[in-house]
Formats: sequence, C-alpha cells, structure tokens
Amino acid sequence: MSGEDDVGSAKKHGKPSTYDEALEALSSLITKRSRADKSNKGDRFDLLFDYIKILELDDSISQMKIIHVAGTKGKGSTCTFTESILRNCGFRTGLFTSPHLIDIRERFRLDGVEICEEKFLAYFWWCFDRLKEKANEEVPMPTYFRFLALLAFKIFAAEQQVDVAILEVGLGGKFDATNVVQAPIVCGVSSLGFDHMEILGYTLGAIAGEKAGIFKHGVPAFTVPQPDEAMNVLEKRASQLDVPLQVAHPLDSSLLNGLQLGLHGEHQYQNAGLAIALCRTWLQKTGHLEGTYLDQTSSLPEQFVKGLTTASLQGRAQIVPDPYVNVDGPGSLVFYLDGAHSPESMEICGRWFSLSIEEDIQQHNSLEKQPQESSRASHILAPKDLNEGPRKNYAQILLFNCMSVRDPQLLLPSLISACAHHGVHFQKALFVPNQSVYNKVGSHALPSTDPQVDLSWQLALQRVWENLVVGEKGIQNPIHEEGKDDAEHNVRNCENSSVFPSLPLAIKWLRDSVQQNRSVRFQVLVTGSLHLVGDVLRLVKSGVTCDSHDAF
Repeated sequence: MSGEDDVGSAKKHGKPSTYDEALEALSSLITKRSRADKSNKGDRFDLLFDYIKILELDDSISQMKIIHVAGTKGKGSTCTFTESILRNCGFRTGLFTSPHLIDIRERFRLDGVEICEEKFLAYFWWCFDRLKEKANEEVPMPTYFRFLALLAFKIFAAEQQVDVAILEVGLGGKFDATNVVQAPIVCGVSSLGFDHMEILGYTLGAIAGEKAGIFKHGVPAFTVPQPDEAMNVLEKRASQLDVPLQVAHPLDSSLLNGLQLGLHGEHQYQNAGLAIALCRTWLQKTGHLEGTYLDQTSSLPEQFVKGLTTASLQGRAQIVPDPYVNVDGPGSLVFYLDGAHSPESMEICGRWFSLSIEEDIQQHNSLEKQPQESSRASHILAPKDLNEGPRKNYAQILLFNCMSVRDPQLLLPSLISACAHHGVHFQKALFVPNQSVYNKVGSHALPSTDPQVDLSWQLALQRVWENLVVGEKGIQNPIHEEGKDDAEHNVRNCENSSVFPSLPLAIKWLRDSVQQNRSVRFQVLVTGSLHLVGDVLRLVKSGVTCDSHDAF
C-alpha cells in the first residue's frame, strides 16, 4: 500500500486523528518493568518476525538498502552525518534514531525532515490497529521501542522513493528491534564504552559482543579505533561471520576546505570518519561508486563536504542563547546542551564545554572591545552582593540530572576533571528532576510539575557533588548560600549546589539571577540525560518559566 493510500485508509475508517490520542496509545506500550530487570534479556526477540508478518513488511524490509549502526557513543551523530552525506549526493533518505528530545516524530526523518503529523498519524494507526487486532497471549502487542522500529519500517516502505534507510540501534544490537534486518548493505559500530551495563554486561568485551550482534554474514562492517578488549571481540565475531571489518580513522579536518563540521566537538571527527566509510561502501555496493574511489584519502567530493558541514542534531554539543533574557543585549544566559550520560561521554562533554566557553568569552569581549577576561576570574556571589560594573564576568553553572541506573560517582568526577584540566570550575550545580516521564510519551504541551515529586535521587546527586567539590583545589569564589531550605521555593541549598523541585523553577532562578546580576554572563552546561536536554530545549524555546506561586 502506498503512503497516500495509507493516509486515505486511516481517514476512511474514522480513526482518532488527534496527536494526543496517538501518543496516549503509544504510551500504553511502555513496559512497567525496570530496565535493569534481568528477565528481559532477549525478551523473545523472535516475536519481531511475527509482527513483521502481521504488518506484511517482509518483502519491503528485504528490499531496503539499509545502513545499520550500533555503538555506545556517537552512533546518533554517525547516522546523522551519513544521512546528510547521502542526501546531498542526491538520494532520498530515511533516518530512524532515538531518543527524541521534544517530539516523537524527530525519530522518523524523510530527506532530513521529521515526518509530518498527518503522515505520522496515518502510519501509526495503520500499524497499531493491525497489531492490536492480531494480539493474543502468544503474540502480545509489541513494547514501546519495538513498535517504533516497526513503524519506521512501515514509513520507509510506504515512502517508496526512499533510496536508503539509516537505522540507529536503540540499545545493544543483538536483541535490538532494528536487528530484524537480515541483509543490510553495510554496518557500523561507533565508539564503545560503559553504558547500559545492567543489560549489556559489565565488561567492554561483553558490551562489544552485544554491539557485534548486528554483524551479518559477509556484510562489510566498519568501526572506529577501540580499546583492545572491545576490538578483539569485534574482530572475532567478524571472523566467524566472514565479515570484512575495517577501522575507519577520524576525518582529517583539512579535507573540509576550511569549513567546520555541522556537529561540534573534537570527537565528531571520529564519527565523521566512520560516516564517510559507511557512505562510500554503500555507494559502491549499490552500484553508485567505482571501487577505486574507496582508496582516495586526499580529498572529499563536494557533496560529502556539504553533507558533513550542514548536518545538525539537537542536544549534542548544541549552544542555545536564552532568547527571553535581554541584559545589555541578548545572550547573557547561554545554554550549552549535551546529552552525555556515560563516563567517557562526560569527559568529552567537559572538554567541549570548556573550549566552547573560552571561544564565547573571546568573541563576547571582542564585541565589547574590552580586554579578554579568563573564565577562571568569575566573581559570582549572592545576587544582593554583586556590584554592577561595565565589565562582564562569567559564571559557569551546571544543570544536571541522570537516570538512577547510572552511577554519579563515575559521571560527575569525569566531568569535573575534564573541565578542571582546562581551568574551568562550576560556580554552582543545579539538580532537577526531569519534566519528561518514562511511562508516558509527551505531547506538544508542556508537562505539569508534580507537586509530590520525589527528590531523593536529586538530593543524592547533590551529596555526591558537594563531596567532590569540597576536595577540588581549583574552586574560586563560589556562590555562597546558606546550607538550608528556601521554604518559599522549596529549594534545597548547599554551598556549591541547589536542588529544585522542578526544571521551570531552576530556569526561573537562572533568569532572575541574570536580571539581578547584570554584569554576569551565565554559561550553563545542561548534561547527564537527553531527556533533561529535551526538557530544557522545550522550555527555553517556548519561553515558559514559572513564578513562585504557581510552581506546584
């Protein structure tokens, strides 16, 4: 059935057409089981083939020219670079990634643009209704991510002009829903590290084994330089499957003709190198590129350069000035957003943040035609103690949350150490619960603050932070606050940190601080969770904050 037929079919049958109704149905597929529950290992992977038969997607999937990418860090960026390159080469692209930050439709991109609401609803109900009709005890409704993967296959199949489908693994690889693909054109494994260990294993070898689960017999695969323990496992699995596995080396920046990668951060050159290898192989295997081209490393085609320099991905090394704060011109409050949530990615995030704020300081001071001031020379006191002056100071603030399955004793030291290496120290850390919840898919509307929100995890994060910064030698002039509760705002203050019961209250505190400290430029790193990054983007772009009386 074509895409237009699907849209028409959904309308004829009078299916719910509101977006919120579809998201409510999608939310019903979210399992209540803990992600760390060992009983979900594999979780009857064979069911996916039953679902594909029900949706009559067997032939369509087998005919798709797929690029499949797994990894711990950088797989989303690699997929984004890959899609952008091939789109700029003139191909129609389908891209499936996760997670989304603001809208579920971000996960499904056609020619670089998220699927429109009308098509999303049509394809959603087409899949949901058929699966619901056939569901029984033996073949129950698919879980949340499995349904999304099936929906992606349906979308790419219905959009018959899609030349290439790029699939990002959700979790692991071997038992991931995207791994129903039996004959991809090429596979990629981005940088491996410690994440999702409660599911994938507690050694790099075990994690690599799960990621190598996407390898298919005889299908070429690429990876990036890996630790020996991980590389040995990848090579062994590749040998067993007769997979020609090659290491893609980081992109040489000189090949970009003086331009910058669309995704920022030094680590992105590694992801770009992997994307280039995947694209070249895809082009060769599908008959669009002569094999001799694969050996050329001294130049890149114009389309490759354009794809790499125009690629964009929300929430990864993204800088967003707050448009609703205007003190001596816009941008006195700047958010640096990165969804890092593993020790390795925290280190990379800290390095990116440190270099980015130095660049921001240099540019800002140049515009003001004043001598440069180091980010080390922050003079942030309590708002009432600040003396306004003609020169701007700079305050680095951390806005943080992470899932309780992660270990802050590993995450936060990595971040602090990476920043301190560049002489950057946070004047204050703000810990908040996510606005997003894990058992419901949000709509366009902003979620309301739960008056009974449990802050025990955020208070635990605060204790870890306070213990770490007390022992850090480089702290200069921290924000001094009483170590007590602010009853009016229900904020838990310590000397170097605060816990807020909601993200809007934390954003309000930042905006109020800018208004009260007009000589200070606040540089806020938002990290630890892609969900938190998405929540901040939603709030900042909407301009929503909250007053003290409507915080609960």
